[in-house]
Amino acid sequence: MHLRVIGSSPAWPNPGGACSSYLVDERVLLDCGPGALAKLREGGGWPAVEAIVITHLHLDHWGDLVPWVWGSLFGPGREAATPELWLPPGAVAELGPILARLGSEDMFDRAFHVEEYEAAVPFDAAGLWVTAVPVLHYDIDAYGFRVQGDRLLGYSGDSGPCGGLGEIAAGADLFVCEATLERAELDGELRGHLTPEEAREAGAGAARILLTHRPAELSQPDGELARDGLELDV
Repeated sequence: MHLRVIGSSPAWPNPGGACSSYLVDERVLLDCGPGALAKLREGGGWPAVEAIVITHLHLDHWGDLVPWVWGSLFGPGREAATPELWLPPGAVAELGPILARLGSEDMFDRAFHVEEYEAAVPFDAAGLWVTAVPVLHYDIDAYGFRVQGDRLLGYSGDSGPCGGLGEIAAGADLFVCEATLERAELDGELRGHLTPEEAREAGAGAARILLTHRPAELSQPDGELARDGLELDV
């Protein structure tokens, strides 16, 4: 299994960076944050992504689906194969009014094969088996993923401390985990992000941990830290 970090920024982009986007085996994109499409196009042509899987509906994790639509319908992606788009439960109805203001309520259906996954039910995304695990992210529905190919990849999405993170990391060959905070007390009363220490604790069951979603303005923690363009064999 191969991982390419397309975007590793938090909710605001680090200088020159893109927000959350991680490409597995060059065919399955985990999240599609602002700036991801431009990064994917740096090699020339339109991205040959076969499936896109979204963890939750904060804009920094799905925002570049909108320009992806325009490029697919009217730009250089017109001749490209239509990728799968896997959204969280209930997301189609929730996004409908938003998309209606951005273009049309059916704009995602015009550019993608849209499906909603179910929590704890494995689904086939372009040949990789993905299981969505609920995680704690303030007051919205959010999920992390276990991605099974010839190796097992765990991805936290955005999460505060919760049991779901340990479930995602258990037995993983690599756990990609957000580490947004400098100190836990800087988060809200209802948690939504992790410190590096909390991320390492959550990922204790994984063979390897890659910290991500880290603001450039904060101290950079010890250990492996994601950066845009980083490539890893899992």
